[in-house]
Amino acid sequence: MRVARWVAPVTTALSLAAVGVSTYLTIAHYTDPTGELQFCSGTGNVDCGAVTTSAQSAFLGIPVALLGLLWSVGMLALCLPIAWRAASRWVHLARVVGAVGGIGFVLWLLYAELILIGAICVWCTVTHVIAFALFVVVVLTTPPLLTEE
Repeated sequence: MRVARWVAPVTTALSLAAVGVSTYLTIAHYTDPTGELQFCSGTGNVDCGAVTTSAQSAFLGIPVALLGLLWSVGMLALCLPIAWRAASRWVHLARVVGAVGGIGFVLWLLYAELILIGAICVWCTVTHVIAFALFVVVVLTTPPLLTEE
């Protein structure tokens, strides 16, 4: 399966950025119980502390930041140039499923921030934007998966 030359480096860079931000959020989760993140307001509608310490900051008892880190590491593996050159359809299918699953979770998190919590987190929003960009690139550039090559 072939894709444009720019796809692998762009998706790798986006995945690395997601790993970076989610690593920061995971470290902050475990080291700062107040949720006071660097470069994030703590007042008004932008309140990282309110978001990262809310009931919605965990899913099935697992911190959302850690889930984001695991997702971004998985997407990084699936977006490396060698993965884009893989002959197996399953690698490409896993990448699409990961991108769709990631954006699905982002939509839930946006709902939680905007409706349930009533505040947004700047760092979370950065991760959401990266996940959306990764979703768009993966979905628009993955070769058809239903045909054998």
